[in-house]
Amino acid sequence: MTARIERKESLSPRYEYGGDDYVFVELDQEMSFDANFEAMAITQQIRERDLPGIIEICPANASYMIHFDPDVLAPTDLVDELKQLEQETDLSEYQWDTRIIDFPVLYDDPWTHETLMQFRENHQDPDATDLEYSARINGFDSADEFIDAHAGAPHMVTMVGFVPGLPWCFQMVPREEQIEVPKYLQPRTDTPSRAVGFGGAFTAIYPVQGAGGYQLFGRTPLEVLDVDQQLPSFKDSMVFPKPGDILNFRRIDREEYDAIREEIEDGTYEYTIEAVEFSPEEFFENPHEYNAQLVEVLD
Repeated sequence: MTARIERKESLSPRYEYGGDDYVFVELDQEMSFDANFEAMAITQQIRERDLPGIIEICPANASYMIHFDPDVLAPTDLVDELKQLEQETDLSEYQWDTRIIDFPVLYDDPWTHETLMQFRENHQDPDATDLEYSARINGFDSADEFIDAHAGAPHMVTMVGFVPGLPWCFQMVPREEQIEVPKYLQPRTDTPSRAVGFGGAFTAIYPVQGAGGYQLFGRTPLEVLDVDQQLPSFKDSMVFPKPGDILNFRRIDREEYDAIREEIEDGTYEYTIEAVEFSPEEFFENPHEYNAQLVEVLD
């Protein structure tokens, strides 16, 4: 049976000013692939137009924000430009160049397991691990089956933040197949760096050690933030993920994890990245088949 993603008939953008030098555009009140793809399409076109006065462009899950110089670009002129772009953007005809990236994950690793066990009083189910709880409320028979589902389809980076380098990733499957898990009842005061967490319908990778409230599924050996830009894949930016990137979470064992970490720590590891052209229309038509074609290039 062919899997398709239901398209929303229309979006209802909301344009607001933030002080004198920001414009915020909410494309929809809920996260959807239509809203996210449109945010990425519009913000990419703004970059291509290279409008005088644009300082920074920040796409998000179902919105985007523009930082601009009001002495160069009038706020009303900018909003008029954005409204015109919204009307002209047709996702059935739009494609963009992006990256698909192999992202190994050691699920149920010892570090996040130790952490989550220290904070069971903060959790909805103190008697289960985060993976066991997530599996149960999503109708899976075991944590192992749940892991297979999480790693079974690629995830698109829909925004980066709110701490530097943290990617928010939405799994590229029809809505009825989306995994959903609430955050902890009370946040933890500790989370290992590179922990792979999940909250709502989003996977996030913690760039550094710190507090957090997402369910903990595992740990990746890869860095998403390299302030000193010592790794080859960080030569252009200290932040590795970009909105629109496609991460293929791949389940690995401890031996492979340790081997990758050794290369990371000596500065020789190069991420497995392939350039692809992403077509929203082809994805909407048959996401599973299209995902398989995307992931195939990593082989």
